[in-house]
Amino acid sequence: MNSTPTIVLVHGAFGDSSMWKGVVAKLREQGYTAVAAANPLRGLESDARYVATVTQAVGGPVVLVGHSYAGAVITRAARETSNVDALVYIAAFQSDEGESALENAARFPGAKMGPDTTTVIEHDGEPELRIRPEHFKDVIAGDLPDATTDILAVTQRPVRQEALTAKLSGEPAWRSLPSWALIATQDNAIPAQAQEFMAERAGSHVVRVEASHAVSVSQPDTVAEIIIEAARATR
Repeated sequence: MNSTPTIVLVHGAFGDSSMWKGVVAKLREQGYTAVAAANPLRGLESDARYVATVTQAVGGPVVLVGHSYAGAVITRAARETSNVDALVYIAAFQSDEGESALENAARFPGAKMGPDTTTVIEHDGEPELRIRPEHFKDVIAGDLPDATTDILAVTQRPVRQEALTAKLSGEPAWRSLPSWALIATQDNAIPAQAQEFMAERAGSHVVRVEASHAVSVSQPDTVAEIIIEAARATR
């Protein structure tokens, strides 16, 4: 039986699976199979259940990777499936029990996502958030060309506000699974200080990169490298 883990990639809020395109290409070059899950962005519990279903369907060992809000999602999802060998957080929330994504973003100063940079959309009575296009580069993608940022801004997927305010239930998976964390030092969505705090608390193996929140797009090779490090360490 092949012991090489499959890499399950989970995107965060205000993006989609295409943000992993460069990372997937690098992983495939190194012989890894990757699955990019379409995070529903509807609610922490329901999103985690969906990601757990995708992960279980792999049928072999998995390295579960989450960017941004998806860090909270994989922290919950990994408890619902037995085939996750490691967790990798890419500029992501490593939530603890009783914490929400927005609480952790505001734990330290520097987050630029807020009422001045977001638009609230009511859908079926539920508020959803989008980054205002004129602020997308500053908040999410400061190290990307304007042409790329403009496309990301207009193709972003809104996130239900409840997903960001929901508190993690139960023990976080990083307490029982090895974890790696890529900290984006120029992140204006999740301040680097908050990422450092969460990674240290979780005992994660840390890599620091001078990059924006959209590090999977701006530095896909670096992101792939930390994922491969996790995969090799847990074989």
